[in-house]
Amino acid sequence: MNFKTTHAVVLASASPRRKELFSLLNIPFDIVTSDVEETSVKAQNVQQYVTEVALLKTRDVAKKCPDKLVIGADTIVVYNDCLLHKPKSRQEAIEHLQTLSNDVHTVMTAVALIDPNGTERTFVEETKVVFKEIPSALMEAYVASGDPFDKAGGYGIQTDGVFFVDRIEGDYNNVVGLPLASLVEHLLSLQYISI
Repeated sequence: MNFKTTHAVVLASASPRRKELFSLLNIPFDIVTSDVEETSVKAQNVQQYVTEVALLKTRDVAKKCPDKLVIGADTIVVYNDCLLHKPKSRQEAIEHLQTLSNDVHTVMTAVALIDPNGTERTFVEETKVVFKEIPSALMEAYVASGDPFDKAGGYGIQTDGVFFVDRIEGDYNNVVGLPLASLVEHLLSLQYISI
C-alpha cells in the first residue's frame, strides 16, 4: 500500500524498532532525536506520565523542525500501577522479570503528533501481555545477553523476550513500540496522509 503525505514527516525517535515499523507506511520521513531528560516528567498516573514524556520529546524535535509533521512516542511497562523503567543493572533486570513472570502486565505507548501549525494531538494505546512462568536459568541467560537494558520492563517482545510470552491482548506492534494501526487511523482521519 502506498500512502501520500500532506507534510514533510519527522519521526522523533532514536528507536530502531519504531523506525522499522514506521517504514511500513512507505512514506518519506526523517529521523530527529530529542535531547530531553525523560525523568523530569511528573504526573498523577501512568497514562498521564507516558503522554507527557511523548509530548516532551515531540515538542523538543518540533522546535528543531518547523513546518513539518513531527511524530513521537514513548512506551512504558506497567505492573499493578507501577512503572517498570529500563533496568539500570543486572539485578534490576532480574527483578523486573521476576515481577512479570507468570502474571499479566500492561504495555502503554503514547503517540504525540505536532503538525506544522503547532497543533498537538495525543493518544495512548494499551496492550495486555501475559507471561509464562520464566525458569531462572532462562531469565539469567536472557539478562546475560544484554538485551533487557534498553527496553522498558526489561524485555523485548521482538527479541528473545518472546520466549516469556504466553499471549497478548491487543496490538503486538504497540508492545514493540509503535501502535501502527491506530497511528494510521489517526493520520488518515486528520488528513495528514491519504491513500
